[in-house]
Amino acid sequence: MKLLTRRSVLRRLCAVPAVALTGGLPLIARAADYTLKYGNNLPVTHPLNIRAQEAADRILKESNGRVDIKIFPNNQLGGDTDMLAQVRSGGIDFFTPSALVIATLVPVAAINAVGFAFKDYSQVWGAMDGALGAHVRAAIAQRKLYAFEKMWDNGFRQTTSSKAPVTTAADMDGLKIRVPVSSLPISMFKGLGAAPASLQFSEVYSSLQTKVVDAQENPLPIIQVAKLYEVQKYCSLTNHIWDGYWFIANGRMWEGLPQELKTIVARGINEAGLAQREDIKKLNASVQSDLEAKGLKFNQPAPDTFRQALRTAGFYKEWQGRFGNEAWSLLEQSVGKLA
Repeated sequence: MKLLTRRSVLRRLCAVPAVALTGGLPLIARAADYTLKYGNNLPVTHPLNIRAQEAADRILKESNGRVDIKIFPNNQLGGDTDMLAQVRSGGIDFFTPSALVIATLVPVAAINAVGFAFKDYSQVWGAMDGALGAHVRAAIAQRKLYAFEKMWDNGFRQTTSSKAPVTTAADMDGLKIRVPVSSLPISMFKGLGAAPASLQFSEVYSSLQTKVVDAQENPLPIIQVAKLYEVQKYCSLTNHIWDGYWFIANGRMWEGLPQELKTIVARGINEAGLAQREDIKKLNASVQSDLEAKGLKFNQPAPDTFRQALRTAGFYKEWQGRFGNEAWSLLEQSVGKLA
């Protein structure tokens, strides 16, 4: 019997047809043509990540395995500033900054956060899915980034306090309130006569507990997760700022995708964004019920006195000048006269 060497065995195997080698088992799937990285700052259980994963799965299937989007949630790839820099450089391919985050690069992107601009979601989506959103996307494109058509929802921001409910603008007078480190909300609360203090979010609970500040403002799910109901008594549904996430892509990567793959990716991401909006709407309703059960007292002030106070303080005129007449006109087409 002839002894088979390793080389002769390999030679014989190479001569055997691939079908025979599989023995009826499925062939190993080929690698994707485009393996793309998407980073965000939210936990994997957040509706944004759940819907993003659904979009990634759909895109992989509809592209026949050519586009594989890998999701890195919960700041795995760095903070917002880091990820914004990475998506610009091509270190990552997708990122979902809030409007206030991307406004550090594209100032007009903060226009949706103008105080008491939007009364409800119908006005929000009318503006951001319409001409105002198109204007902001064009400004983002100037920075060599591609913004998908549909914004994803972060929610309206609400006001909590340990002192008393906020029912009119007069209740803001002298109120020590924590705000993000951002010029727009600082300007707004000063215009209402409050005393805003810019603090990192990690400092919010202890600052409320020790009375460094008496109030804060955030979307309801944040109030729930951070357990702010333990150090606050009242929640006023002021809806003073709406914020959302722009789903953005590195411009060079996007331009390099074949058109048929752009269509598949854009459809998957935009339709997932629409579903995420509904998720947030339902989440807010359930969160309010949970917070009420935990003892937080809710009230719903009307926006009229707040808008009037901001007009008197010159807030709207100031920000009209900062954003420019064209963008401001598009905002007022959706929400009515502000300045």
